Parts: sequence; C-alpha cells; structure tokens
Amino acid sequence: GDWMYRTIGGIDLDPAAPGYKHVIIAPRPGGGLTSARTSLQTGYGLLSTSWRIDGAGVALDVEVPANTSATVTLPNATADRARESGSPLAVGTGIRSTRQVGNDLVVDVGSGRYAFRVSR
Repeated sequence: GDWMYRTIGGIDLDPAAPGYKHVIIAPRPGGGLTSARTSLQTGYGLLSTSWRIDGAGVALDVEVPANTSATVTLPNATADRARESGSPLAVGTGIRSTRQVGNDLVVDVGSGRYAFRVSR
C-alpha cells in the first residue's frame, strides 16, 4: 500500500518535517492508468490527491490540511502550460513559489485546495 500512496497517488513524507507538517506530492501517471485518487487522514486533517489524464492534458487536485504545506511536482510541465483553478500560476493565493526542475514544474503551496491543470 505504501508504494501505491507514494508512486500512484503521489503522497510522500518530507523527512525534514515529520508528522505530515510538510509533504511531498509527486504523482507519476503511467503504466496504463488514466486516473487515481488517494487520501490520508493526518494529525492536521485530510490530505488528498486526485489526478486524471484526458485528451486535453493532466489535471491534479490537491487538498493540503490547515497549518501544513506541500511541495507539488507537476510531471512533464512548464509554467506556460500549467494553470491553477483556470489561472496562470502566480505567487499568492497559497502558491509560495514555482521552479522548473528538469521536465517537471515544482510548486510550493500552503494549506488549501488546488486544482492544477497541465495542457498538452
């Protein structure tokens, strides 16, 4: 089950912030799967991810509990192709920073709900 949470769902602990104070969210779609949903009840509240692939691209919905933060990796994404709740990614409204790491876009967020979309 742990492998499914970390790899398919993308939820992983940050060793520098134990107890789910900060989490790493990095789903890796593939292997013929077109969607997955993962949730975990932490001491801070519900942590969840849901991703799906369709003809337009990849959607990733994330819920980060209150008083926590997350580093979200959008695989095979660039800032110009990524949106959050339909708007271009910008620092503010929970988004703390964005950076390109190889083929992936890494977004640091605070608590809240996020609806990321990466177009093809």
